[in-house]
Formats: sequence, C-alpha cells, structure tokens
Amino acid sequence: MMLPYFPIDLEKSFDELLEYQKKFIRGIDVLLNLKDTESNKTPKELFYKEDKMKVFHYKPLAKKVSKVPTLIIYALVNRQYMMDIQQDRSVIKNLLELGLDLYIIDWGYPTAQDKYVTLEDYIDVYIENTVNEILKRTDSTKLNIIGVCQGGTFSAIYTALNPEKVKNLVTMVTPIDFEAGRMAKDGFLFKWSKDMNVDNLVDAYGVIPGQFLNGGFDFLKPFQLMLNKYVSIVDNLENPDTAANFIRMEKWILDSPDQSGEAFRRFIKELYQENRLIKGTFEIGGRVVDLKNITMPVLSICGDEDHIVPPESTRPFLDYVGSKDKELVSYPIGHIGMYVSSKSHRVIAPKIAEWLLKREK
Repeated sequence: MMLPYFPIDLEKSFDELLEYQKKFIRGIDVLLNLKDTESNKTPKELFYKEDKMKVFHYKPLAKKVSKVPTLIIYALVNRQYMMDIQQDRSVIKNLLELGLDLYIIDWGYPTAQDKYVTLEDYIDVYIENTVNEILKRTDSTKLNIIGVCQGGTFSAIYTALNPEKVKNLVTMVTPIDFEAGRMAKDGFLFKWSKDMNVDNLVDAYGVIPGQFLNGGFDFLKPFQLMLNKYVSIVDNLENPDTAANFIRMEKWILDSPDQSGEAFRRFIKELYQENRLIKGTFEIGGRVVDLKNITMPVLSICGDEDHIVPPESTRPFLDYVGSKDKELVSYPIGHIGMYVSSKSHRVIAPKIAEWLLKREK
C-alpha cells in the first residue's frame, strides 16, 4: 500500500522558519528593553494592618466623591492587583474616576505559622475589623462591599451575618451554588474539587502551596493556558505594549499566595463538596449563614465564558437573598477578562459605579 503524498515546499518552509526566528529574536530584544511592566500603580495609602492583612485606601480621583465608602474584598488564591493591572484598563482607576471612595484588602502571603488560620478568622476577625475601622474613621453607619471571586463568597457570608453594616453588595464572578458549578459544561474546577482528598492534602502540607493551585488552574485548559499563549505571543512580541501586558499577566499568574490549611480545608469540604451555603447549613463561629438576611440592594455579575467560576454557579445567588432590589448582569467574557478587557473598562466598571451611586441615599 502506498503512503499518501504530501507535497512540501522546502524553500517556503525554510523562509517561514527563518522569519519566525527573526521575529522571536526581535521580540526578545523588546522584552529585554521594557522599561515599565509594573502593576498596582494607582495611588493609595496604607489604612489598616492586622497580622499579614493590609487594607489600602485609594486617593480620590473625582471632584465629587461618594459619601459611602466601598470596600473591595478579593480572593485568597490570587493577588488583588489584577484589578489594577495596567493604568489604561484599571478597574480601580476607573471606579475612582467615576466617583467611588475605595478601600481594598490585601491578604498578604500566608506562611507556615498560618496553617491554623480559619474561615472564622477571615470573616469574623479580618473582614469584621476592617469594616469597623472604615466605618469608624469615615463616621459612616454602613459601607458598600464589592466581592470578587472567592472574595465574593466571603462578602456574601459576611453580609448575611452583618446586614446592618452593608448598604449595597456587589459580587463579581462569585461561586455561590457549588453543585450547579460542578454540573456546568466548564465546571472542571468544581469537579476536581468535589473529588479532592482535602484532608490528606492539608494534613501533609499544613499550608497549601500556591503553585499547586496554579497547576490545577492551568490544567483546566492545558493547551490554551500552557501552550497556545506562548506560541501566539511571538506574533505580537515586537509591540512593546503587548509585550509589557504579557509580562504583567505572567507576573500576576505566578504571584500565587500559599493557602492557610484549615481555611482551605473547610472551604473545599463544606462549600465545593457539600454545598452548605445554598443548603443553609454553613456556619461561621456557630452562627448559621442565612442568605435571606441579605436584604440590601444586590448586584451580581458573571461572565458567560468564565471557566474558573462558570455562570451557573453565580446566577442562583439572587434566588436565595432576601433583597427586593437585586440585579443579575452577565457579559460575554471570561474570568480574567472581567478585569483587563476593553469591555471591563468601557462597560463593567461604569455599570458598578452607576449602580452604587444611584443607591447612595
């Protein structure tokens, strides 16, 4: 049997390979001469500190600033400066220019001594003390909360336990119904977590390495996240802006904090595996977290193309809260695109600011 014949233009292939190598070398030269790839540059000052947690207050950028302070609560598994990754597409800078008075929690980097830090510590100590400090120093009775990803889950839990301190709640790409997330087409993280032997993992490590979780995220879309992006970047590496943005993103991806073991154990077991928040059996400090206690206005935002927190996990949230003023908004965007895309700059940040300012009184 004769093998099929595939004609190959060797001269053309050689020329294409040579051009690709030249482009790669020019790209490397651009990378080596980049002058500024820093993130987290919107002006701010340290407002409060407790253990490894730091709370920053951003300097106002609008002539008229909201009288209601707004606290951003980010996830533990990544760094909060994703929302300020670059100045021309910074969610933080955008919200400030639109008139919000912003505070943000930087959870820091847990070490071995933090292996016994619990969810109660995060909710009833760190978030509670931060909220109280903001209310005291601003002479306010309530504040707004913007919760992001896992930080949105924390925000919903905190708000349900302390509704009298929260004026408006915004959640972005937030997992709430973990069983619905597991059943979603893109719910691979939820499927992986459902079968994880988290007890063995925490007992072995104490503090879960951030790179372990990073590897798990990469394997959700291995070709896209581990191969394609490095191949495709070569075509645009000669552009200094593209190269700088690529480096910023890579730095953020690799900047993954370790996770406090006991908090991680409960978050995986009781939420990802047992879905207790939706079932109404999740407790913090002996108090049952009842989402019906959330009666203030709620804005929930999800990404239709989110493979980290599929929209199926976010959408049910409004069915469980007690609020009458509630809105679900979805965008044709992924998890990271929620913060760095042009749509985030043009549509999402203005939506959040307009929604909050409308409910200021």
